[in-house]
Amino acid sequence: QVQLVESGGGLVQAGGSLRLSCAASGFIFKTNAMAWYRQAPGKQRGLVALITNDDKTRYADSVKGRFTISRDNAKNTVYLQMNSLNPEDTAVYYCNAPRPGSEYFGQGTQVTVSS
Repeated sequence: QVQLVESGGGLVQAGGSLRLSCAASGFIFKTNAMAWYRQAPGKQRGLVALITNDDKTRYADSVKGRFTISRDNAKNTVYLQMNSLNPEDTAVYYCNAPRPGSEYFGQGTQVTVSS
């Protein structure tokens, strides 16, 4: 079955950086787009970044120029490098694998940015 396991969250000061990782299994990773979503308290979950199977990327306007999504097909892992973090980036970050007829999410990893 599809499994997505995130890691790398934590507490960081404003202006700092974090790198999130998501280890995927249960499907052919290299042929699948992957994405990161986030959900802040009291808000809906929203797309942060997406990477296609041929490495095209798309970002939410709020993170453009600060976040970078990448993938390592040899390790079945997708990353989210987050720079210049600010308190508005505080949220639970979820790895996502869109699959035919289904969406899969990991358990999430908390990112907290202090001012």
